[in-house]
Amino acid sequence: MSIIEQWRLRARFARRLSTMYGREVPAYTTLVEVSEEVNRDVVGRDGDRAQRLGTIGRITAERHGAIRVGTPAELAQVARIFGALGMRPVGFYDLREAASSAVPVISTAFRPIDADELARNPFRVFTSMLTPADPRFFSPDLRARLETFLAGRELFGPELLALADRAEAGRGLPEADAERFLDLAVGAFELSAEPVDRAWYAELEAVSAVAADIGGVRSTHINHLTPRVLDIDDLYRRMTERGIEMIDTIQGPPRWRGPDVLLRQTSFRALAEPRAMREADGTINTGALRVRFGEVEARGVALTPEGRSLYDRLLTEIDRTLAGSPGRSRTDVAVDVWERGLPDTEAGLRERGLAYFTYAAGHGHAGGVPPESLSDLVEQGWVTATPIVYEDFLPRSAAGIFQSNLSGEGSRDTRAEAVEYDQDWLAGAIGRDIHNPFHLYAREQAASLETVATTLNLTTLKDVP
Repeated sequence: MSIIEQWRLRARFARRLSTMYGREVPAYTTLVEVSEEVNRDVVGRDGDRAQRLGTIGRITAERHGAIRVGTPAELAQVARIFGALGMRPVGFYDLREAASSAVPVISTAFRPIDADELARNPFRVFTSMLTPADPRFFSPDLRARLETFLAGRELFGPELLALADRAEAGRGLPEADAERFLDLAVGAFELSAEPVDRAWYAELEAVSAVAADIGGVRSTHINHLTPRVLDIDDLYRRMTERGIEMIDTIQGPPRWRGPDVLLRQTSFRALAEPRAMREADGTINTGALRVRFGEVEARGVALTPEGRSLYDRLLTEIDRTLAGSPGRSRTDVAVDVWERGLPDTEAGLRERGLAYFTYAAGHGHAGGVPPESLSDLVEQGWVTATPIVYEDFLPRSAAGIFQSNLSGEGSRDTRAEAVEYDQDWLAGAIGRDIHNPFHLYAREQAASLETVATTLNLTTLKDVP
């Protein structure tokens, strides 16, 4: 009996989800088309250099989705569905502190964790969970009613979860079961036609539009599906020229003369989508909700903990400089800070241990003896260094995208004490280990260095990052 492997399930799911979302949000289809136009033009202009951080085939297929759930039990069920697709929870993100608007969620991301699986299909889903227990956002009375509402809904049916468990345990499913699983899984993330209780939704929306989107309805849905683009500034310009309203900025690092690092993101603004609304007297009318938007991303080099600390310090310096120079644009300040604070070559990032790379033995010098220093091996051509692409997310950028698409700031009681959440708490709540992204990148780099040492018959490698 032929088994559809997990990576093929993942690829099929990503394609079907993209088709479904394009049907629901036609501007997303435009976003994908413009992304592919930009990518073709960049590859035509820059050739192999454009594919330094992934082949054009991978980049064209690449998507990340975003969904929101209300409880640890719902998040645990999501983990089972994505586990069927070979996707594991990676990273912990607390968006409550990352934006001035009220965004009462904590998040993780589900994605493949091995390099070969990422190369086959790098689908990711940024998954946020509501925090009703945080008294800064929810009064005791509202918390109780919200938790009762969430406990009374079913996002994922028993047949879907049973198929997911079988796929994860067996690393795939037979064709007929695979088709059924994909039908149910995609259907679980479609926008529901069920009427929304207008008063209940409005009560939650006064706290946070994100809280209303999660707890104000009896289903979940894809909030955005994100293609990857090689020139996000060009995409922003082309989308604007097509008359599509974009958010004000590109989130993340600035465009500058040096290597792209981490993640840059932008989106078109959330659209007013017609929804059936149930009034207090039970009648059904038509309303509109703005909760879904079209995000796009450009990915750069993964930074080490030292590199990430430097990145965070540079962001702080940008904020400080802007506060003292209100007449300057954030873009100009960011470029200035970047050029003063960050090495402007891959070699500089590598030599200072700021970014992750994979290493491979090259032809070297025939008949020569390779040096023991990694930097000498690279400089003399014995070894090639290839940057590892950043596969994860940035809390401040994610919150910035959320905030730019909200209709209001919401409310937050700063006098109340926050409920503490961390990665260990979330892992315990869903019953799965949450992988540390730094450890995954370091593991990939270390494995490549071990292969280099074996190939070149080196017992030691000096100045290894």
